[in-house]
Amino acid sequence: MGILLAPPRTSGQQQQPPEWETQVRKYAEARDWTAALNVMDSQVALAPQDMDIRAWRARVLAWSGDLARAEKEYLAIVEVVPNDPDDWMGLGNIYLRQGRTNEALRALDRAVELDPKRADLREGHARALRAVGERDAAALEFQRALNLDPSSPDARVGLASLRGEPKHELRFSEENDVFNFANSNHNGWVSLVSNWTPHWTTSVSGDFVEIFGANAEKFVGSVTGRLPGWGALTVGGATAHDNAVIPRTEAFFDLDHGWKFGEAGPARGIEFVYGQHWYWYATARILALNGSGILYLPKHFTWSLGVTDARSAFPGTGAQWQPSGISRLGFPLRHWQERSLSGNILFATGTEDFAQVDQIGSFSSHTYGGGLHFQFARYQDVTGYVAYQKRTQGRTDTTFGFSYGIHF
Repeated sequence: MGILLAPPRTSGQQQQPPEWETQVRKYAEARDWTAALNVMDSQVALAPQDMDIRAWRARVLAWSGDLARAEKEYLAIVEVVPNDPDDWMGLGNIYLRQGRTNEALRALDRAVELDPKRADLREGHARALRAVGERDAAALEFQRALNLDPSSPDARVGLASLRGEPKHELRFSEENDVFNFANSNHNGWVSLVSNWTPHWTTSVSGDFVEIFGANAEKFVGSVTGRLPGWGALTVGGATAHDNAVIPRTEAFFDLDHGWKFGEAGPARGIEFVYGQHWYWYATARILALNGSGILYLPKHFTWSLGVTDARSAFPGTGAQWQPSGISRLGFPLRHWQERSLSGNILFATGTEDFAQVDQIGSFSSHTYGGGLHFQFARYQDVTGYVAYQKRTQGRTDTTFGFSYGIHF
C-alpha cells in the first residue's frame, strides 16, 4: 500500500497536508474503505468544485477496487481540468486494471504529453505499451523513466521484464492408463509452443501411442491469432500413422474471448471458448462440438465448466450424438518467491477423449481426478495428475501422468 498511497508529485515547497488527507491515509492503510470514502464524500460536499479533492476521492475509489466509480470520477475531473497529468495517469491506471489497454494507452499518452519529464508518468506509459504488445516502445519508455530517475525500482523491474520474458515452452509429457479388463495403454509426447509476438502463437507436438499392444504416432500443429478486444482464434490439424487405433487425420478450431471485471467483486474475469474438432478414423467419423467457460475467482482460484456433444458415424449405421461434460476447480497452495505450488480437482461424465479408438461411443463413465503443478524455478515446472474412471459393465481405468516444461 505504500506506493499506492504516495501523493502525486508536485514542484515547489512541500506544505503540511490538511487534516482530512491525514485521516484518509490512516483509513487507507487500515483498508477501511468505508471510513475513507465517508471522509472524502464529506469534503466533496463542502467543496464540490475543488478538483483536487475530487481527484483524491477518485484515488480512494481506485484503491478500494471500485473501478467503475473511480473511472466515472476521473472522467468528470478531466472534463473540467484537462491539463493535469496526474488525473490522466489515474484514469489510465484504471483502464489498465480493467484490461482496457487501448484506452489506457491513450490516457497515458496524454499524461506524458503534458509533463514528459516525470519518471512516474513514463513508467505508467511503458506499462500500457507493454500491455498492448508494443514491447520495443515499452522498453524505450522504461529506459527514459530510468534516465529521469536512476533510483526508480519500477523502471528497472519493468525493463528487466521485457528483456528476460521467455517466448517458447518445450514440454515433455507421459501418460498411462491402467485397466481392470485389458493391458495398459501408454502415451508420450513432446510439444513446443512459441509466442512469436503478442498476436501470433504456434504449437507443434509429436505423439507416440501404445494402445492395447498396437503402436501409433501422430504429429499435431496449430496457429493462434489474437486481436485486443476480439479474443483469439486457433486453427490446427493432425496427421498420423494410425494403425487403426487413433485418427488418421484431424482438424480443429477454437474461438476464445474473455472479459475482466476488476479486483473487487466475487469474480475477477470470465473466459469463454467454443471449438469444433473433426476426427477421421479408418472406419469412423467423429465431430465434437466443445463449449467451455472459465471463471477467474479471487485469490487466484479458477472454476471451469466444459460440455462436449460428439457425433459418431460408422459405415452402414446411422449417426448418433453423445454428450459429455467436465468441471474443474483450480487453486493455489503455496508461493515462495519464484517457486509456486497449485492444484486442481475435477469431475467428468461421458466419453471425454475421442482421439483414441476405445473412447468412441462404446460406454458411459464417471471420472474423478486431480493434479499438482510445481513451478520450482523461474523457467522450469513439473505437473502430475491422476484420475479414476468408472465405466459401464464394471470396467475401470486409472490414469496417471507427468510433464516437465522448460521456458526459454
